[in-house]
Amino acid sequence: MELLLRKLCDLAVRGGRLEVITARGTRFVAGDGPRDGPPPVAMRFTDKAAERALVLFPEMKLGELITDGRLVIERGTIYDLLTLLMRGRPGGRGVWGSRLMRKLRRAALAVFARNDERRARANVAHHYDLDHRLYDLFLDADRQYSCAYFETPRTNLEEAQLAKKRHVTAKLLVEPGHEVLDIGCGWGGLALYLAGVAGAGRVRGVTLSEEQHRMAGERARREGLASRVEIALQDYRHVTGDFDRIVSVGMFEHVGPAHYAEFFGTTARLLRQDGVMLLHTIGSTAEPGPTNPWITRYIFPGGHVPTLSEMIPAIERSGLQVADVEVLRLHYAQTLRAWRERFLARREEAARLLDERFCRMWEFYLASCEAAFRYEDLVVFQLQLTHRNDVVPLTRDYVGERERMLKGLEAGTTHREAERRTG
Repeated sequence: MELLLRKLCDLAVRGGRLEVITARGTRFVAGDGPRDGPPPVAMRFTDKAAERALVLFPEMKLGELITDGRLVIERGTIYDLLTLLMRGRPGGRGVWGSRLMRKLRRAALAVFARNDERRARANVAHHYDLDHRLYDLFLDADRQYSCAYFETPRTNLEEAQLAKKRHVTAKLLVEPGHEVLDIGCGWGGLALYLAGVAGAGRVRGVTLSEEQHRMAGERARREGLASRVEIALQDYRHVTGDFDRIVSVGMFEHVGPAHYAEFFGTTARLLRQDGVMLLHTIGSTAEPGPTNPWITRYIFPGGHVPTLSEMIPAIERSGLQVADVEVLRLHYAQTLRAWRERFLARREEAARLLDERFCRMWEFYLASCEAAFRYEDLVVFQLQLTHRNDVVPLTRDYVGERERMLKGLEAGTTHREAERRTG
């Protein structure tokens, strides 16, 4: 088994060195990095069964073994290890997953991955109904749990999340009085922005998370927007009526390929003929394939990272037209780095809320996603969709113009909020 472990590590490490300490104390160094370079990342197995598990199913077992404390990082960090494994294969999908295994898992996904309403609600609860204090440890004050938009290298997380809401709203072309549907509204930050800053007449946010539903509703009441912002505990498939604008940020990853036609068919029905929809989703620039199995088991059950080639046919069949596509590169890597640094700075608090095993799992989640966005094929797609080709301006100049307008409105909104709280 040790020989197989050596071969596996040699295959995985390119452009660096990894020191491996086996359960019986044997040490070896894998990789092709220079020997006179910095000390290699070092990892240690606590038992022989852990070595066998990693050899047999590395994509799943690396995260499991670190979470369980059976694979210990002796030198460096979890992120250092994952960077070492991923950076030698820029644009690749997975370090150890074979093409055959990816094809088999993709076939299984097409047959078995049905994300019906009951399963969708359970999947959401698995992640988003954790102790709400956990998210306070690493998210910004507005609880934006999706990719931020870093306008400059000096932009901090709070500024970048506000810029994301501004960028999305600018592309939506929201006008005062518009009726807006926010599918997967999270803790309500974007819905409140659309009403409070952009002046939307009515915003309906829908979520399957009971915790998000409660907190978003409380925020709308506290900010005096309850008459214009409605947060419903509802599956998007049951929404009725029609809307001038539809937005969905960070929710489509939970839909699943088997339900893409249903998603776009529903949104096409709900969007008025002169309406605009903005879909913001994690995506892949590689060929279609299954999502990392550790992520789908422990973090986002039912999740799938779409490619454009998977989404576009469903959009075309729905009758919607693609008005614009933007690819946000590295913005999520920056977002995840900020989240990971904040989480680690308050790791002791997280351990008191949950436990040490959870902290190892959560650190692996944040680190692995950051490394995948930085070194592999993950990006964020923003798709602007319409029924007609004359709804959106001819050039993208309007995006910057509207962002500047919204920035001015934000300053006025902040001033009004301060007056309300002190008055």
